[in-house]
Amino acid sequence: MNRNLKIKWAVIFAVLLICIYGIIGVPKSWDQLVANWKQNIKLGLDLRGGSHLVLQVQVQDAFKAEADQTIGHLKDDLRKAGVDYTEIERNDPQSLADADQIQINIKGVPLDKAGLLRTTAAERVPTWILTAASPTDYRLNLRPTEALSLRRDTVIRSVHTIENRINGLGLAEAGVRQRGRSEAEAEILVEMPGVDDPARVKQILQTAALLEICEVKDGPFPSRDAALAKHGGVLPLNTRLVRMGARGADAAESWYLLPRTAVITGRDLRNARAGRDEFQKWETDFTLNQDGARRFGRFTEANIGNRLAVVLDNQIRSVATIQNRIEDSGRITGQANEQESSDLSLVLRAGSLPAGVVYLEERTVGPSLGADSIRDGMIAGLVGIAAVLLVMLVYYKKSGVNATVALALNALVLIAALSYFGAVLTLPGIAGIILTIGIAVDSNVLIFERIREELRTGKAVISAVDTGFARAFLTIIDTHVTTVVSCAFLFMFGTTAVKGFAVTLVIGLVANIFTAVFVSKAIFDWEFSRRQQVTSLSI
Repeated sequence: MNRNLKIKWAVIFAVLLICIYGIIGVPKSWDQLVANWKQNIKLGLDLRGGSHLVLQVQVQDAFKAEADQTIGHLKDDLRKAGVDYTEIERNDPQSLADADQIQINIKGVPLDKAGLLRTTAAERVPTWILTAASPTDYRLNLRPTEALSLRRDTVIRSVHTIENRINGLGLAEAGVRQRGRSEAEAEILVEMPGVDDPARVKQILQTAALLEICEVKDGPFPSRDAALAKHGGVLPLNTRLVRMGARGADAAESWYLLPRTAVITGRDLRNARAGRDEFQKWETDFTLNQDGARRFGRFTEANIGNRLAVVLDNQIRSVATIQNRIEDSGRITGQANEQESSDLSLVLRAGSLPAGVVYLEERTVGPSLGADSIRDGMIAGLVGIAAVLLVMLVYYKKSGVNATVALALNALVLIAALSYFGAVLTLPGIAGIILTIGIAVDSNVLIFERIREELRTGKAVISAVDTGFARAFLTIIDTHVTTVVSCAFLFMFGTTAVKGFAVTLVIGLVANIFTAVFVSKAIFDWEFSRRQQVTSLSI
């Protein structure tokens, strides 16, 4: 055996060992081998069973938040510009279909300030269209292109946030994607293999985790009516009443008067983690980013002695008095146990949802369906592979053994790649594997027929084999590249199942270049090196 052939076989054995290690590791017992196999080869929902959730994003919440933020900025800009008004408010769209109808109303603008109002609105809120409702009243409507962009971005951000939360729970095999092609539907599909009790996951996904730290203007009040009564039935401008739930068996709920604009929000968070306070009670500690810390420090320094409320999802979690300047950290108290504290820190780290979500559909797929699919798929695959191998052995004789070894190594490389990449195997993925085997057989057939043609012209065996591989190689590359390009389009525009099919097919095609050309040629060379004279070839 010459030096080049030794190097080839060293490479083949190295790839073989790497593949085996990726699939089963280094097991010390049969039970550990099975455990490693199950851990490394991840099965999708259609094979393993699990939970299937369909959520609808309440996009109107994001439009309201956008309008509230615009109102806050606009008030500051109008005050600086010297434009007086009696009231700035927005409407309250309640349904997904009405979200685009968000509107900001500006009332009581003096006639001589109309031009200044138009100039300020055009410069400071260019994404809104200002129109006159009366000589002193105006309305702002979101531009259609901006409304479409906000709707699309809200759904995309919700998908990313939910995906981050699920990954934080350790459900890395779960799939999260938008369902349907239209942002108007605002539906998200969540598939969680192996999860047969999704109650905790649902609670974490549905939590908006909108964190606000606000100044306390007044309170506590025993009820909402008591708070309204103190202020003559009308809340002061730019304020809101927020409820604080009971924090003990003998405690009662209370209400506080807070400004609409928070000092800092969840967007200013850098990190959050579960912890314990000085009394060993569970809490959630958080740290702020640089910009949030600077604003928070400036505010707390100017308001020592005043109170702050920590508001989560429009409910007060704690109220504390500012004792000194606070910059980059804080805490949320009142968690009942470690899991509640960990879940809260998880949703805060993952980011707040830009809008609320509601559940349209919940379905649990039992493991028996997965077992049936695996069994039927295995039977179909084994029967098909056995038939292919039988034809190859009968038609190409001993060279068919060469093709069989190449096919086996192709399947091994493919499964190992799925394990290393952490990919999830689904029924469409299995279809991709079976198609890959068919393409691999086609490559071997192409090479063998080329070799037969060279032998018919009277060439020597070794020369015929070398020429057959060389001439077939470009054709194989051409067909494989064409298929990979098709798979790229499937991956970009297909659903999750179609993407799984495309990924497994591409991995199989890359593996086939190695097995059908490199490994198969090495087997022929090894066979020739064992003979003193090569005068015939079983093909």
